[in-house]
Amino acid sequence: MKELILTNQAIARGAYEAGVKVLSAYPGTPSTEIAENFVKYDGVYAEWAPNEKVALEVAIGASIAGARAMACMKHVGLNVAADPLFTVSYTGVNGGLVIVVADDPGMHSSQNEQDTRMYGKSAHVPVLEPSNAQEAKEFIKLAFDISEDFDTPVILRETTRVAHSHGVVELCERVERELKPYANNPQKYVMMPANAIRRHLSVEEREKAFADFVNGMSINRAEYTNENEIGVVCGGVVYEYVKEALPNANVFKVGTPYPVPVKAIGEFAKKVKKLYVIEELEPFVEDTLKANGIECVGKEIFSIQGELSVAKIKQAFFGGEIPTAESVPARPPVMCAGCPHRGVFYVLNKLGLTVNGDIGCYTLGAVAPLSALHTCICMGASVGTAHGFKKATDGKSKNVAVIGDSTFLHSGVTGLINAVYNQSGVTLMILDNSTTGMTGHQQHPATGKTLKGESAPVVLLDELVKACGVKDLQIVDAYDVVAVEKAVKSAVANDEVSVIIAQKPCALLDKKSKKPAVVVHDCKNCGKCMKLGCPAISRGEKGIVIDTAQCVGCEVCVQVCPFKCIQKEGV
Repeated sequence: MKELILTNQAIARGAYEAGVKVLSAYPGTPSTEIAENFVKYDGVYAEWAPNEKVALEVAIGASIAGARAMACMKHVGLNVAADPLFTVSYTGVNGGLVIVVADDPGMHSSQNEQDTRMYGKSAHVPVLEPSNAQEAKEFIKLAFDISEDFDTPVILRETTRVAHSHGVVELCERVERELKPYANNPQKYVMMPANAIRRHLSVEEREKAFADFVNGMSINRAEYTNENEIGVVCGGVVYEYVKEALPNANVFKVGTPYPVPVKAIGEFAKKVKKLYVIEELEPFVEDTLKANGIECVGKEIFSIQGELSVAKIKQAFFGGEIPTAESVPARPPVMCAGCPHRGVFYVLNKLGLTVNGDIGCYTLGAVAPLSALHTCICMGASVGTAHGFKKATDGKSKNVAVIGDSTFLHSGVTGLINAVYNQSGVTLMILDNSTTGMTGHQQHPATGKTLKGESAPVVLLDELVKACGVKDLQIVDAYDVVAVEKAVKSAVANDEVSVIIAQKPCALLDKKSKKPAVVVHDCKNCGKCMKLGCPAISRGEKGIVIDTAQCVGCEVCVQVCPFKCIQKEGV
């Protein structure tokens, strides 16, 4: 049977067909849909972990116990999981272990463009990269076979354009697999120095064997045309672009970007007059070929930044301009109408505070007209950044840290513990909207639901904060602008670490909770409400206009209007 499905859905299907028993992940675009689709199958276990490090550790544990296991994350999530990744490369596996990592060239929803192939090389872990949905399903199954045959974890790398593309995929039956017997083997699984030294030798032997093996794999293949002028080495989504942009070129399709099938590509290079390497981001394959004496052209004509496309490849080879869409007005990202973060950022801007932010919907607080977020480094960094800010200014800086509930549990807790322990007087605002919002409303340990939607124990954020040693804790309604301002002023004035939990569920979580839209009477056109940046508010010919289709009745604008021109319906 064949179906038109999303590539991430195909990866989930491939894992199911391969007999995967345990999947652990942390949501991160563009990888999120893998876990969301895998959990729908019967007879498997899937979970949202608090962060990617824990997710990989869970998968490692399941693998050692004898099950096929998988961890899924986006590229920056692999930074969080790097510690167990580098060591599980030494220990090897029992049941197959695959880490699916989704890179984001072009940074559609990410803070950098790091290249996961570099991790594969550094950790001595094989990397497979599919070009479409059908390949993604088959590559996952192949990855598990490689993992068990070579006693190694395997990374399956995808990129945004592949992860979120659809393709026709042939569905097969699941192959059930019994747990492999677990043997107590400290020399293999306990990585104290003496054992690790011996295991490192095993890693090198394994890597050499697999580097030779990849040259004969069918996923690394040469495709010849009737011409021998040029040859193009490519993989992933770029393979699809090359086939369309250069239909007469000879192509070597790379399915294992690490290790690069150097011998096979060397034979291919002998049959063409000029060899090109076309790849997104770093010149990973190109540098490998040049280091092995294979002449090729790559980043001389292509950038290391952003995504490639059919048009960019055509321009590099044939010249001309890249077609662009007709000029349209800029539409910067904005928080949704009724977003509970809006009033908080309005207050922080009003008070002129420096705001150390974090990863999530609230990162949009940096965008005008709110313009109230000044730093954003990575998941959980807000607290540590604010702490450092305080220490550098001898505690005189008026700055606050802002973090979401999911991100706080992901990696913000340790930053708070550090601030309390080292006594910096940081003010932390936890914007608790009861979900993991930016990636599509996934559950987390404080929502009371699992990935499968089943009830789970709830982590109480206020109790957790107190357990970290915080004495100054305030809980406020995020829609209550006056209460938020009062809480912030009080917290910032405190020399000790203070925490404000601003609570209100995401406006998109429960559409039934929507209140009647507010109305405008005799607008004075002062523009104060426009400073909220609410998409439901705009200027009309006679003053402010409220779009009733978007307004959720949060009434933040009612509180902000100095002339009481915006009112609740019926007032």
